[in-house]
Amino acid sequence: MRRTTLLVSVLALGLAAQVADADFAFGTSTNLGPKVNSSAFEGSPDISRDGLSLFFDAYSRPGGPGDWDLWVTTRDATNGDWGEAVPLPLPINSSYADAGPTISADGLSLFFASNRPGGCGGFDLWVTTRKTAEDPWEPPLNLGYLVNSLADENHASISADGLSLYFDCNWFLWLDYDIFVATRASINDDWDIPEWLGPATDAGLYDWSPSISSDGLALFFEGRSQSGDRELLVTRRKTTDDDWEGWVNIGPPVNTSYDDGDPSISSDGYTLYFCSGRPGGVGNRDLWQVPIVPIIDFNADALVDLADFCRLAQCWFGHESSGDIAPGPFGDCIVDYKDLAVLGQYWLQAVDDPTLVAHWKLDESQGNVAAEIVAGKDGTVCGDAVWQPQGGKVGGALQFDGLDDYVATPFVLNPAEGEFSLFAWVKGEVPGQVVVSQKYAANWLRADPSEGKLATELKSGGRFGHPLISQTVITDGRWHQVALVWDGANRTLYVDNVEVACDTQADLASSESSLYFGAGKNLEAGSLWSGVIDDVRIYNRAVTP
Repeated sequence: MRRTTLLVSVLALGLAAQVADADFAFGTSTNLGPKVNSSAFEGSPDISRDGLSLFFDAYSRPGGPGDWDLWVTTRDATNGDWGEAVPLPLPINSSYADAGPTISADGLSLFFASNRPGGCGGFDLWVTTRKTAEDPWEPPLNLGYLVNSLADENHASISADGLSLYFDCNWFLWLDYDIFVATRASINDDWDIPEWLGPATDAGLYDWSPSISSDGLALFFEGRSQSGDRELLVTRRKTTDDDWEGWVNIGPPVNTSYDDGDPSISSDGYTLYFCSGRPGGVGNRDLWQVPIVPIIDFNADALVDLADFCRLAQCWFGHESSGDIAPGPFGDCIVDYKDLAVLGQYWLQAVDDPTLVAHWKLDESQGNVAAEIVAGKDGTVCGDAVWQPQGGKVGGALQFDGLDDYVATPFVLNPAEGEFSLFAWVKGEVPGQVVVSQKYAANWLRADPSEGKLATELKSGGRFGHPLISQTVITDGRWHQVALVWDGANRTLYVDNVEVACDTQADLASSESSLYFGAGKNLEAGSLWSGVIDDVRIYNRAVTP
């Protein structure tokens, strides 16, 4: 049935779902630079299978024959720099608008949208081919009335096998774009009538710019937020025979308050290209890239070793999400040899964990600054706390006198906004004192006043919220690594990598205030730490030590 004639109610699917079952995180977005971007508008990137060519469109960029033109930049190696972008030659580009390119896996077919004469409606999908990668492109051909319509078709994405073509179209309502897919039995056959992907990609008005992953299990696309901003979304399915699941917003740090759209996922699934109007670019809207990083260091000890291998082995041939680290971008819902191969690539290596949002080593030898090495959220040492360069559990540490010593940091995270983990090494002898607190909000980790047992007072903001107190004493004058982990529904306390208490809380109270190390939330007497604190780390994921 051509683009189904029935309008289906928009379902609010996936709003509470995770972006992925597996443990993956987005790294830091980087601009592709002035050789690719210009003072004009660049968008619709599409990366070749070998990662050496990037096709995109640009509006009003000098050097092209029309307003919207197709461009390409190349590089010699996947870790190399992109070369100077050049416009595609005539007759691929024309004096009309040419946009939204996608290159086939073999590099011999380039699909794009154009409003040039000879089409079926406004913007149509066209294809140009070449015999080899060294041959010139042939004149473009319109995909015909089975694919194109009187409406606008744009932003195509061709599957790795060349048998599915995803694109957006405003066929239902002239102001509403939706995502469709056309299929064919072989690359020599004609395309069948396109089908609407349904609620899985219906986030509201302007659902467009789809990009299908090479395994066919993830579909990135662009949607509009309630504020009207362009944002990057994704929908997944377990196998290519399954239905698409509900869409989810991939969230920060990739999405910003600026317009972010036109995603393109690399063939290995570990790099997402997109366009954005955020600061730090070359022009009004630039091309950017962001790595999608598998979380290999399961226990967050900064090293991939036997402990991580054992964790993977426990998940073997199961569906445990924490071990599903391959293939990119988001795993395949089973732990097997593919995940083991990825782990092997990092074996006995120190890793940079993109989920580590703050890390105070406390290794200084003098001064009143406690450096934070991830985001520059340096703490201020108050009172007369003494640096112990050789006296820490991991390098140096900071000695607190229990009277007026503490460290104040800038805001790091709001515990109500999602899962996180807090780790610290402590050595103390006095019950009732606090390790880490959030100013005026809650004591995140403390020794309870009665016996010095590890406890947290970070709880739900409602009347059913309550502290969580373990049965493990941490004020025995010995070093202990203490941890609080929030997975979005459960609070868990750990001492020396052993779970000592766990309960369920529906949510956590919201706070956007700064942190204290070695003092209670109100700097109250009796809450200041008497002893040593070392190596404080905060992650924006739930870590199992």
